[in-house]
Order: sequence, then structure tokens, then C-alpha cells
Amino acid sequence: MVVLTAIIYTIVSAMVGLFFPAVTGIMAGSNRSSSLKDTQRSIPVGTLSATLTTTGLYVVSVLLFGALATREKLFTDRLLTATVAWPLPALIYVGIILSTLGAALQSLTGAPRLLAAIANDDILPVLNYFKVADGNEPHIATFFTAFLCIACVVIGNLDLITPTITMFYLLCYAGVNLSCFLLDLLDAPSWRPRWKFHHWSLSLLGASLCIVIMFLISWSFTVVSLALASLIYYYVSIKGKAGDWGDGFKSAYFQLALRSLRSLGASQVHPKNWYPIPLVFCRPWGKLPENVPCHPKLADFANCMKKKGRGMSIFVSILDGDYHECAEDAKAACKQLSMYIDYKRCEGVAEIVVAPSMSDGFRGIVQTMGLGNLKPNIVVMRYPEIWRRENLIEIPATFVGIINDCIVANKAVVIVKGLDEWPNEFQRQYGTIDLYWIVRDGGLMLLLSQLLLTKESFESCKIQVFCIAEEDSDAEELKADVKKFLYDLRMQAEVIVISMKSWEAQVDSGTPQDESLEAFTGAQRRISSYLAEMKEKAQREGLPLMADGKPVVVNEQQVEKFLYTTLKLNSTILRYSRMAAVVLVSLPPPPLNHPAYFYMEYMDLLVENVPRLLIVRGYRRDVVTLFT
Repeated sequence: MVVLTAIIYTIVSAMVGLFFPAVTGIMAGSNRSSSLKDTQRSIPVGTLSATLTTTGLYVVSVLLFGALATREKLFTDRLLTATVAWPLPALIYVGIILSTLGAALQSLTGAPRLLAAIANDDILPVLNYFKVADGNEPHIATFFTAFLCIACVVIGNLDLITPTITMFYLLCYAGVNLSCFLLDLLDAPSWRPRWKFHHWSLSLLGASLCIVIMFLISWSFTVVSLALASLIYYYVSIKGKAGDWGDGFKSAYFQLALRSLRSLGASQVHPKNWYPIPLVFCRPWGKLPENVPCHPKLADFANCMKKKGRGMSIFVSILDGDYHECAEDAKAACKQLSMYIDYKRCEGVAEIVVAPSMSDGFRGIVQTMGLGNLKPNIVVMRYPEIWRRENLIEIPATFVGIINDCIVANKAVVIVKGLDEWPNEFQRQYGTIDLYWIVRDGGLMLLLSQLLLTKESFESCKIQVFCIAEEDSDAEELKADVKKFLYDLRMQAEVIVISMKSWEAQVDSGTPQDESLEAFTGAQRRISSYLAEMKEKAQREGLPLMADGKPVVVNEQQVEKFLYTTLKLNSTILRYSRMAAVVLVSLPPPPLNHPAYFYMEYMDLLVENVPRLLIVRGYRRDVVTLFT
């Protein structure tokens, strides 16, 4: 029984492989579509008419041959038609020759044009040699097709060639059916077939039957054909140019993205499912070289915020000016920024916003960028180290305004100091990643340090968590609590508690003695001078104390306290983390009613002599959880 089944399977598969090429002419009209007057009418009518006609003829032929010959005769006499022909067998030989020549001429007229059309569309760059101008004959493609045909004839075994041809035809038909299935199922607005008797289930059935028949003919040929088709598709997706006909899979991706976005909803994402979506602010605090849309290291840093490269970054830049005047410049800049992102192999998108000023542009971006739960949750920007020599007024006000906008919009902030020295993927770092955990940030700083460890650049580093405590607090109890917290999060890190004198205690003990004392006294002197100018201007104009275009209230004792606290934190970082690969420290929020210039002085004192620093501020939610 098993032997009989195997014989029947072999005979059926062989007959299908041999007989199928006889019905492959249904695509002849599509191959010559450029020569048809009314393509939309001629192709369906002609194809269906030809299919019905040939099917009827083949069915009649099978019945007639079965009626006039025995089974043994059908197997042994390969030219039975000539044997039973009337009046002479030679008529069949002439007919076979003419039919063969007709099929050959059909192939030599259709195949070269199809090959030239594929080459003209730049689908496969390797086929560029077969390109032809409109109206010209594809001579090179014709010679190449003739060479392939002659090579197949030289083999001398049609039974070996026909199953191979059948595989490629079936793959072609399966692709056509699959495209119709996707377009109909996804309800693409552009899918408007004139043939009304169409349903997606028929296309799916046709594609499935093609694959089933391929396996019935030869599973080994099927596997090789599918692998070859997959390689061609991958090659086209990497090297080929996008055409103007659209891609069915892109429509599927679009529908899948919409459904996924709707399923995410607008509610807050659980910390277990939280992913960083950085909004990378490309607008520099100075001038970049021509044709460089973004700092070269910003993309490297954005990649460090993703685990195994998974995630999305949004690269944003702002053009100053009027939108109607700068719209074309914005499009060109967006294209240039997109090319930069692709060059840096960073998963992300580029956006260019035209606004009257940087502050106005960023305020619009932070409110509107993103959809649902796919809005950016971390703003990444470079620290303006050049502010003192470039612009003493505009940069501090813009910088502080951006931080305040992020706080109001509930966005986390990561400010990179020493971006020029940030390592790329090939520069391995050693030492430690030091965290100065001062305020509760939802665990963002801890999460960033863990993400850095997943990169080859930082995988050899160890994490140290520094907790700042006042001298009269219980340091050991604090250390135990932090260790327990890190253990519950399954994060390995060394915990170090540092005691620091309060500002009130320092006032009683006299002038501080720290490494950055010169920077501290310089900041005091500049702030005093700036404050004196403010008071003199206010007294002269008879107005309240003004800074950055709005009234301010300056408590000089509070200014001294901020300066002292910043000095002590900077001295602590220099004492314990001078050789660290990277230092992370909490970002102090801008004090209310303080001039932006004062805040920049505080920040300059904080980053003094620290080569590579990440200043981090979380937002009003946790990004790590004990239940992950």
C-alpha cells in the first residue's frame, strides 16, 4: 500500500510539473501591458477568455485520448497524436515545430520586455545593464534571454527543466495572489479593482494552492525556490530603490501599527513595559560644520539609551524664521537629518520645526510630538558649554526655559556634558559608572546606568551609587536601605554614603576649602556684579527688579546657599569619581524667581573639571519596579 501511494504521488507530481507550463500563458497580457490600448479592460477579459478556452481544449483532449488508447499505450507512445493523426503523421510533426517556434517567439518577445521593465524600475540594481529608453527594443535583454533558452535546450532533458520553470511560475502567481489578498484584506483606499467578483479569500486560496502544488512537485525544489525568493526580496529591500507603485507589506505594517497604537491606549504604561523614547534636541548651542545636521556623538549617545538597539529616537531641530518662507529649507534639512540618522545606524525619525525662536519651537515640540503612548518621554540635549563666550543673555534664558518646559510637560531630561569625548561603539571604557543619587527620580538614573552596561563600550564597567547625607543623619541605615532597594531591583552596584556639611554649618565654620574654590569665588563675583547691574537698571527706570523680561525676587542668602551646595557636590564628584568612565548626577530644578544667568552659574560650578557628565532629571512616575 505504501509503495502504491508513493508511485501514485510520484506520477501525479511529475505530471503536474510537466503539464503546468502548458497553462502559463495567462500572464502574457500583463507582460505586454505597455502595448495594450485599454489595459484595465483587455487584461481581465483576455486572460479569463484564454484560461476558459485552453481549459476546455485540455479537458476535451484528455477525454478523447482516454477514449482511443489504452493505459499502456498512453505511457509508452510519447507521440500518440502522430500515431492516430489523419491523414498523415507528418502534420503533427509540423504542428509541434510551429507550436514550439510560436512559444519560443512569445517568450523572446515577452520575457526581454519584462526584464527591461524591471531594470528600468531600479528594483534590482544588478540588472542595470538591461535598461532601455522608452520606445526602444531591449536588445541586450533579448540576447540574454536567448542565451538562457539555448542553455536549457543544450541540457537535453525537458523533464528536468519543466519542474524548475513550474516553481518560478507558481512563485510568481503566489506573489500576485498574496498582494491581492493583502490589499483587499487591509481595505487600502487605493485598492479599487474593476473586476467586482473578487474576494480576499479567493486570493488566499490561490496563494495557498500554489505553495501546496510546489511541495507536491518537489519539496527540495520548493525549499530552494523559497530561499532564493527570500534572498532576492532581502536584496531588493536593501539595495533597490523605492518605486511609485507602493508595497503591500507597508500597508500591512501601517495597519498593524495603528492597531498596536490603539491597544496601547492613552493610560500610563506600567514600569515593567516602559521604554525610553528619547527626543534628541539637535539644535546646537553653537555652529556645526557645513552639511552636518547634528552633533556626531548625539546618535551614539541615543543608541546607549536602548537595550540591544531596540527602541525609537526622535531627532528634532529648529529653524528660526517664518514657516511660509522656510518650508522648503525645512524639508531639505529634514532629509539631511534622516540621512545622518541612517548613516549612524540609529533607529529613529527626523523632524524639523520652523518657529520664530528656539524657545517657541521647543515649546511646541514638547507639547505635540508623538501619538498616544508613543510620545517621547526623555529630552536629550547637549550642555551649553560655550554660553559664556557666545551669548550671555539668550542661551541661559533658552536653556532654563527648555528645562522648565520639560518639567511642566512631565518629560525627563538628560543633559550631556562632555559630548565631544563620548565614546563610540568601538571605544571600550574601563572603571566605574558613578551615580550621585540626590533626589527621587523614579529610578531613571539607575535604569540609564543599566542600559549603559548593555553596550560594548561600557560592559567592563561597574556601577557605584553615591548617596549624599547630612553629617547628623544615620549613614549606615541609609546605606542598608539603598542596598536592599537595589537588591530587590536585581541591580548590582556598590553603595557609598557620603556625609556633607549643611550650608548653615559651613557658615559657622568659615570659608570652604575645596578644589573648585576659585570657580566658586568667580561665580560669586559675577553674580554680585550682575545683581548690581540689575538693581541699578531697576532704580534708574523706576521698575521692579527684572531679568529675562519678567520680574524676579532675589534672595541673596539663598543664592549663596545654592552656590555652596553646588560647590560641595562638585568637590565630592572630583574626589571620588575623577577616573570614572561616566558620572550621573541629579539635575537641580531652576529656582523660582531666579534669573536664568544665576542658574547657569550654578550649573557651571557643578560641572567644573568633570570631563564626562550626565545630568538627569526624572519625572512624576516610576520607570523601574520591584515586580519586574
